[in-house]
Amino acid sequence: MPLKELIDRDWQELESEGILFSSLEKLVAWGRSNSLWPATFGLACCAIEMMSSTNGRNDMARFGSEVFRASPRQADVMIVAGRLSKKMAPIMRRVYDQMPDPKWVISMGACASSGGMFNNYAIVQNVDSVVPVDIFVPGCPPRPEALIYAVMQLQKKVRGEAFDQLGHQLPMVDAWTR
Repeated sequence: MPLKELIDRDWQELESEGILFSSLEKLVAWGRSNSLWPATFGLACCAIEMMSSTNGRNDMARFGSEVFRASPRQADVMIVAGRLSKKMAPIMRRVYDQMPDPKWVISMGACASSGGMFNNYAIVQNVDSVVPVDIFVPGCPPRPEALIYAVMQLQKKVRGEAFDQLGHQLPMVDAWTR
């Protein structure tokens, strides 16, 4: 088919024949959302549930997140699983700073999100006060399915398909101005 005929045809006809139209921004966001590599930062009992999210029954590999990285320079998602002590907070911040941009954080469990039952001097009451959190996972400890749902919500956020409480579409995550 000559190029002039392609230009003259309606784009909906071309899409019905299997030719897709998209912007480079959306293509990069789609690729980025389907290859989220988490950094292991398991601090307490929630880490067991985080580990079990990769077993055969739950299989987080379906969403491109099966590769838990031990090096922060190879990861783009930090899953904070469990209570964060004030002694560990600067170390977690250093690991977060070593991650390449764009980077995201999932706070897993009641202890990471709000301090949980540990309302004392030694526990950080909200991980969001140390690093910016994108997704909060409730529960004590949350089930592996809840973490998989959080990864799916993060994928929507990265692709620009997330909505706020009023139904307004949230903007796509800009990789360089985070």
